Amino acid sequence: MSGNTAIVTGGASGIGAEIARQLLGAGYEVVVFDRQKPKDAAAKLHGVEVDLLDNNAVAQAAADVAKRFAVTHVVHNAGTIRPASIEQTKIEDLQALTQLHLGAALTITQAVLPGMKERAFGRIVLMSTRGALGLANRTAYGSTKAGVVGLVRSWALELAPAGITVNAVAPEQTAATEMFRGVIPVGDPREQSLAAAIPVKRLGRSDDVARAVLFFADPANSFVTGQTLFVCGGSSVGSIVI
Repeated sequence: MSGNTAIVTGGASGIGAEIARQLLGAGYEVVVFDRQKPKDAAAKLHGVEVDLLDNNAVAQAAADVAKRFAVTHVVHNAGTIRPASIEQTKIEDLQALTQLHLGAALTITQAVLPGMKERAFGRIVLMSTRGALGLANRTAYGSTKAGVVGLVRSWALELAPAGITVNAVAPEQTAATEMFRGVIPVGDPREQSLAAAIPVKRLGRSDDVARAVLFFADPANSFVTGQTLFVCGGSSVGSIVI
């Protein structure tokens, strides 16, 4: 896979860092967009400090990277939850998560798309969530992550003739991430309850999600586009225990 360059948003920690590690292991050049520098160090790993909530900053960073690198892959992994009931949800939270989950994806893709079309090759992987199927107190998060699925389906149809695939990965609760710990602190008994409710009886891991991303990223997988892969231990299927 030498010669491939991937932008990975939110790649300085958690799932994003694991995605970056696995891409590096597969021979990719990786450019991380994050508010902080990657903790890992590698010759092919590059950090771009940018606030993805600031679309002007995103546009500038993406344009600069598109000039410096022949970007073949975009993995838009960055996300946050901002949980709240309907009554307590602020319009500012909905607007912020729309920018983070959808706007940043659009702006980055627009910057690298001319190069992808010129080379007749590209892989775009966006991050949704099992929560997009419905979860209480997730107005801003659930709606914008559901929007990711619609974005993927629309882009897949538009970009398929250009040799560019677009897919989504939708994880269930994934432990050891800042986003998860922001809702479920270490030692919180809800962690065991969550694991027990998942059919495979464990929480997800970052490497579970990263492997799904690498499947969609593989240049050989040119016949898979417009799909959402739930990495959820079976929780998206649903079950009733009698």
